[in-house]
Amino acid sequence: MTERDATSWSKAKLQEVLVGIVVENEAGRCETSELKRVEGEASCSSRRGKLIFFYEWNIKLGWKGTMKESGAKHKGLIEIPSLSEENEVDDTEVNVSKKKGDGEILKDLMKTAGTAKVREALGDYLKALKTEFTMGMILPTKAFTNQELTVKRKLTENTLQASSPVALGVKIPTVALHMTELFDTTVEQLYSIFTVKDLVQKFSKSPAVLEAEKGGKFQMFDGTITGEYIELLINRKIVMKWRCKNWPEEHYATVALSFMPTLGQTELQLDCKGVPICKEENMKFCWQKQHFEEIKCLLQLITLNS
Repeated sequence: MTERDATSWSKAKLQEVLVGIVVENEAGRCETSELKRVEGEASCSSRRGKLIFFYEWNIKLGWKGTMKESGAKHKGLIEIPSLSEENEVDDTEVNVSKKKGDGEILKDLMKTAGTAKVREALGDYLKALKTEFTMGMILPTKAFTNQELTVKRKLTENTLQASSPVALGVKIPTVALHMTELFDTTVEQLYSIFTVKDLVQKFSKSPAVLEAEKGGKFQMFDGTITGEYIELLINRKIVMKWRCKNWPEEHYATVALSFMPTLGQTELQLDCKGVPICKEENMKFCWQKQHFEEIKCLLQLITLNS
């Protein structure tokens, strides 16, 4: 059985689908303005080739409205006490309230058209949970793998993948990324930051496991990132098998780092192939914020202490 925790992913998705919902009529306009509370959990497990979902959420949204004629503004809340697999989305309880005062007509608008749109957004979340989040979770049976392997051998462009039956466990849409960044340091210094355990731990601010040799394993950010070194050309290039913990089971991307000396600086070229399409933005964030920016901070510290 394979099980994946969908709680963090769900919180981000609920924020995405529930905030910014707009309804209006001749009397006024209302919009969900913020996600005030999202408590609960979600997970997905794969058993005998079938996906089983569990989710239970208690959600509170803020909404604001404006009367068209007077321009008066009003605020209120939308509470969803129990979104779970036990109830259909259309039957999910949605309670609308408003702060004291006038503006009942806006509250009525949110109770009718607003509630309908909120339920529609919850449906979008559940659809994404069952498709986007679960990519690659159902592994093919042995018979299917053998059949697919035979077919792939006939496709020349997939010969490399066909020669490794293990790789057939996960078939998901992927994208390639290319990023470049300039660092005020030497090629030698920057290369060492990616291959010396102590330096990796300093920029990542977390324990790391590092075997910087061909076939060696690595683990960073408390196990959030794991992989293996495929190729190391000292002070020139590093190629790695790379995966994030929340990617589909057994799926790895290929990350290549090229170190180019440039007028007293070093240009780092990142080429990454095989990133799950739904994780593209996360991967960009990981490299820009958790790697590039943190490495620059570390380089400044090294300079100050030298």
